[in-house]
Amino acid sequence: MLWISIDRESSVPLTRQIYDQIRTFILRGDIGAGEKLPSTRLLAAELGVSRNLIVEVYEQLAAEGFLEGRQGSGNYVAPGAFLERANKFSQTVSSQTESQPERDVDLIDFRSGIPALDLFPRKTWAKVMQRVCSEVHSSALSYGEPEGREELREVLCRYLFRLRGVECRPDQVLITSGATQALTLIARVLVSEGDEVFIEDPVTRDIQTIFAAAGATLCPIPVDELGMQTELLLSDSHPRFVFVTPSHQFPLGGTLPIQRRIQLIQFAREADCYIVEDDYDSEFRHVGPPVSSLQGLFPERVIYVGSFSKTLSPALRLGYLVLPDALVERYRTAKWFTDLHSPALEQLALSRFIEEGHFERHIARMKKVYRRRRNCLIDSLHASFAGRVLITGSSTGMHLVAEFADVIFTQPVVDAALAAGVRIYPVEAHAITKYRHQHKLIMGYGHLEEATIAEGVKRLKSVIDKLL
Repeated sequence: MLWISIDRESSVPLTRQIYDQIRTFILRGDIGAGEKLPSTRLLAAELGVSRNLIVEVYEQLAAEGFLEGRQGSGNYVAPGAFLERANKFSQTVSSQTESQPERDVDLIDFRSGIPALDLFPRKTWAKVMQRVCSEVHSSALSYGEPEGREELREVLCRYLFRLRGVECRPDQVLITSGATQALTLIARVLVSEGDEVFIEDPVTRDIQTIFAAAGATLCPIPVDELGMQTELLLSDSHPRFVFVTPSHQFPLGGTLPIQRRIQLIQFAREADCYIVEDDYDSEFRHVGPPVSSLQGLFPERVIYVGSFSKTLSPALRLGYLVLPDALVERYRTAKWFTDLHSPALEQLALSRFIEEGHFERHIARMKKVYRRRRNCLIDSLHASFAGRVLITGSSTGMHLVAEFADVIFTQPVVDAALAAGVRIYPVEAHAITKYRHQHKLIMGYGHLEEATIAEGVKRLKSVIDKLL
């Protein structure tokens, strides 16, 4: 089976992601002339996509001469398609997966940010969507406004104020195709080549890439157990914006206290810049009362980013921006140039899903599930690594950070874990300034059942014990 990685959060279509990777395998000689590719049915089942999508990929590769079909036999790599020393590699594949072996069905993957997709309320969502399709006026099937359906924007305003303390009107809300598009729009509107952007360090590599691709100069501000160390913000600096995840910092998991929030706001006032608040999974708080948004303290200068990828499903491709008044028109224009508007029927279904209480009931249910899985991971780590592991960032969300003072998680260690059937994610991979977080792992648990979590920790222990 081909080792192909797909990113459902990416703005790159799945067809293109799969095509790029197979094309690269052939050019590099990883798949030699005359080798047979998996059947379209088998590869579609392996990747969890439609067979038609794989058929489209194979047809495109055949049209360009990479493949040749043999009647009743399948698809084979055509001769002469190997390009010596070809090193162009698709941007959809991370460096961590570039040399990974064939996927193991028994692999336990501690990737963060994946919800329990098997618990998605399919029947309820299907009923809501069916009603929307049956009842909406035909005008909803036409082109829409770039800012999104008013019904959803109104519902979001009420929901965000009640649960997150966000202060906004519907005309300040812009519906996006997930958080990735939201962050890309922020960079497109605010950043010019060479502009400084203050950003948490460590922070997810995807966000670093988005801002750097827009021409920003990234200025890392170190993060500790409480989030961004705002006392390190230089008073004479003038960045375009400061990027923070104050409710649940990624990846270290801290919650920014009020003193640092005020310090950050004061800095933004003096520097005349914006604050970008990414509130990606704050609904799932397991310890203590809910934390209010930063936007509610400083709405005129905070750009608030939200998404339904973690709370419902990445497949919905729905997120949103809450914008200061001064930026609304510029973002509407940028959104129009990007994709005209986000899918209308899904927006209408989501607005009803929230308004009828299904969303909050789903959140309440998932909080219980994630809390059990979180506790299982913590208990398993303590049982296997008594006195050797420090757990932080576990109060919110679907991941925690495990720090092992006696282990440096280099690529050989990651590879050894993978060979043992467990995929791990070092914090260091997300660090801008290196060699500060080499002993730490990001461990996602939202998509893993408790027995799987316990087995994964057991495998990790065997790897670490052998290394030591």
